[in-house]
Amino acid sequence: MLKSEKLCKKKASLLLIGYLTLIGFSTCQISNRDQSPSGDPQFMDRQDFRRNIPVAGDENAFHNEEPADAVKPAVALEPAGDQEADYPLVYYPAVADALRDNQTDHEDAGDDDWNDAGAVQIILNGKTINISGKGAIADGSIVTITAAGTYILSGRLSDGRIIVSSDDKGTVKLVLNGVDISCATSSPVYIQNAGKAIIIVSDQTENHIADGASYVFENPDETEPNAAIFSKADLSLYGRGKLTVEGNYNDGIASKDGLIISNSNITVHAVDDGIRGKDYLVVKSGNIKINAGGDGLKSDHSEDADKGYVYIRSGTIDIHAGGDAIQGVTDVLLATGDFTLVSGSSKLQSSGKGISADVNTIIDGGNLSITSVDDGVHSNGSIVINGGSLLISTNDDGIHADSMITINKGNINITESYEGIESKIVTINDGDIRVVSSDDGLNAAVGNQGFGMGRRPPGPGDRGGRGGGFGSFGNCFLYINGGHIVVDANGDGIDINGSVVMTGGNLIVNGPTADFNSALDYDGYFTLSEGFLVAAGSARMAQIPGNTSTQNSLLLNFQSAQQAGTLFHIQTSSGKKILTFVPSKRYQSIAFSSPDLITGTSYDVFTGGRSTGSPQYGLYHTGSYTPGIKYASFTLSGNVTRLTK
Repeated sequence: MLKSEKLCKKKASLLLIGYLTLIGFSTCQISNRDQSPSGDPQFMDRQDFRRNIPVAGDENAFHNEEPADAVKPAVALEPAGDQEADYPLVYYPAVADALRDNQTDHEDAGDDDWNDAGAVQIILNGKTINISGKGAIADGSIVTITAAGTYILSGRLSDGRIIVSSDDKGTVKLVLNGVDISCATSSPVYIQNAGKAIIIVSDQTENHIADGASYVFENPDETEPNAAIFSKADLSLYGRGKLTVEGNYNDGIASKDGLIISNSNITVHAVDDGIRGKDYLVVKSGNIKINAGGDGLKSDHSEDADKGYVYIRSGTIDIHAGGDAIQGVTDVLLATGDFTLVSGSSKLQSSGKGISADVNTIIDGGNLSITSVDDGVHSNGSIVINGGSLLISTNDDGIHADSMITINKGNINITESYEGIESKIVTINDGDIRVVSSDDGLNAAVGNQGFGMGRRPPGPGDRGGRGGGFGSFGNCFLYINGGHIVVDANGDGIDINGSVVMTGGNLIVNGPTADFNSALDYDGYFTLSEGFLVAAGSARMAQIPGNTSTQNSLLLNFQSAQQAGTLFHIQTSSGKKILTFVPSKRYQSIAFSSPDLITGTSYDVFTGGRSTGSPQYGLYHTGSYTPGIKYASFTLSGNVTRLTK
């Protein structure tokens, strides 16, 4: 099979997942808004959903009967149709699982070690070079290294080059021991040929490498080298000294093979990409600062399915990029670390994502602060968040995947977004999640067509909450199995072009004030078996969980809108408090579901009044309530109760 074909299949894995759900849920119709198709609701066991994906032709794919403790590192889909069976399509639940199927990096034991014994000393003297030892030759201000070995460089080279051209299969180690190297017309450090190249920045030294704004090539058709540090071989960077790289022509640091950074202190300024490893870019530790006109950290091998990935094991990463801060043509894998990511040069730019991958974006932990013009965290395939802290402010979607988003844990705070969390299938198993959005808060829809970066605004006949382009196909899903979710949306609080299954967790929505949107909006069914839900918003299109639910729900529509900050209180007729909630926006409907809503019990509803407690996201968990106006009384007679007063 051609390499490009294999990569296409890997990229297609989660796109195929989205398509295949249409088979398993083809009976879910838009007209059936409050109930599932005949028979039991079609949803997966809450513990198994994140580990299982429907297989082509399996109409019972979401009826998982496997024991919950049967943990799998990854799930493989059999290729559909005439696809070759030797390349399964895989969804990965964690970074370690994805790494096993990506190309292993080139690091060997001892790569970061060096000593003076047997090393060649290269002393830079402005425009001349002195060499002590064998394996390197000088020609004016150019030194060419022709053999494997260790080379210690020190001094200043005002307009010269360090070229590695070794036919040996061994490793060339360049130890930067306080250098200032610049070249006006080409790459100052050029690894033209080597078995493997290693740059070690000596402790307690400062080193500076810079190229010019224009290169002169012997052949006008040549385009390489094109970075201040450029390697055609696998390249590793180590050492605790300080290295500053200025890529005035194009990239700062680039390898056409793999690139590893470990235990390094690197600052890069580049007119295009900051640091690029074609086969892969692996950051194992270090302190990295990048200011780039293009992408910050990047891997762009687009022909092999196991290449083109960015993996960050740990480190402190500070990136200001005109394009994407971190981009992998296949995967972006973050184990842990501290990240400050600023991406996109202006609000008019159509690109500039914080994190972007074509196949998988997986975040196991770390602290991330993302400010982006385009999506904060993006994947053309799937996104999995297993932990960490994410603070996201974006002009487009906070977290977007074309096929699937799974949140297993973590603190996620989306302070500004067009749509907060968006994918065809969204699963929330746990986590502390805050979403502020100018349109929908949680959106399950097909494709990448909402109104935002490069998207059209709603036209005549479009519903504002549909994002001006998403279709209502009934095969999109929101699963809430746990976690604490707070949504503040100007569009729909949750907008699901399909169905919702809630088996646990807490969902609080301060929804829209406009009547063409609603706090809860779904096209198929909403089955709620356990959890806490309160959603305040406009009344005209308000919805609640449907009659397939086993937990009771209430929808109260007011005759007139209530002002923001007006308390809403429910208690039993005997005075037991059930809910005290203060919406942050003007509201005319309240959707509420809780285990405390019991069939056959009588309840009183109040508006206004005051509580001695302190609200948390609008909810009063403690304190006593002084009644305002008694608005209604009712007796709960079934699992769906609607009141209009």
